[in-house]
Amino acid sequence: MSHVPPPIPSAARKDTVANRSNTQPNRTDVRRPAPPTRPGAVAAAPQISWSDPSQRTPLIILGGLVLLLVVAYFDMFALTSAAWSEGLYSHGWIVPVGALLLMWMRWQPFTEVPVIERWMGLGLLVLGLSARLLAAELGMHPLDRISFMPAIFGVFMLVGGFHVIRWAWPALIVLVFMFPWPTVFEREILGNLQKLASVCSTFVLQTMGFSAFREGNLISLSEMDHPLNIAEACSGLRMATIFGALAVLMVFLVERPWWDKFVILLSAIPIALLVNVIRITLTGLLYMMVGQENQFAQKLGHDWAGYFMMPLALGFLWLELQILERVTVPIDSVQLKPVGAGRGVAVPAR
Repeated sequence: MSHVPPPIPSAARKDTVANRSNTQPNRTDVRRPAPPTRPGAVAAAPQISWSDPSQRTPLIILGGLVLLLVVAYFDMFALTSAAWSEGLYSHGWIVPVGALLLMWMRWQPFTEVPVIERWMGLGLLVLGLSARLLAAELGMHPLDRISFMPAIFGVFMLVGGFHVIRWAWPALIVLVFMFPWPTVFEREILGNLQKLASVCSTFVLQTMGFSAFREGNLISLSEMDHPLNIAEACSGLRMATIFGALAVLMVFLVERPWWDKFVILLSAIPIALLVNVIRITLTGLLYMMVGQENQFAQKLGHDWAGYFMMPLALGFLWLELQILERVTVPIDSVQLKPVGAGRGVAVPAR
């Protein structure tokens, strides 16, 4: 008589099957490796919370040190703001606002800072303040203004190290555009820009069929009683400085390949000069139509025309971006199919 084992309860049977599945590898359950991360992909930036002491404390310290640095340079900024009241450097008021906007858009959370980086920041701060003392001793205002740059870089590095410098340096560099040019360079640049604007405007008027000739910075037209004077305010230095600062801001804000950004920087000054030549030419045409004694024409040519120059320059820059977008193709988006590969096989170009 054969012995029949008692039936195994259902709960015990489930435990036996589970133990067997744990001891024996399942050949069919093979985990596929995670797809590789696309080169150049940027991870999501961590959220910055004011309630986090690791973010709030460095930010308060940074703001306090920057405020103390501005107070220490108060007399320098007083002289600089006096230059902003002139027409040539009236753009200086908006440069700090643009720098703050760029810093806000590129902001990243604070991280741990090595001690050596804090010492390097302190060294930059001491270098800037030492240069300021030397400038006060020698009476060199350009050196006094330039000494602010290593000092502000030193403050940012002292608080956040190289990590903060990586995202803040474009905004700090933009601050250079708020300072007036040194007198030597200003006279040299103004003279060359005046001559260039006069030559180009005369050439454009002659090309349009008008009898125009140049004598120094004066453009004489047969239809005008008095020659058109290309003054210092019409040299284009102000427009070139403002548009140069805007081009630098745009380079760090737009998502374009590096060669497109390089072309934008190179074209900033030529676009500014082109817009200035257009303004001078249209002013000459307006004077020929209504007369040089017309008050509306004088107001439009000397005052109001300056407000239209920036939108026109930005329009040329937008047109340039549209051309670059159609001419250049980012390398990461190009898919190359190797010779002899089957259908559906593509290798991204690197």
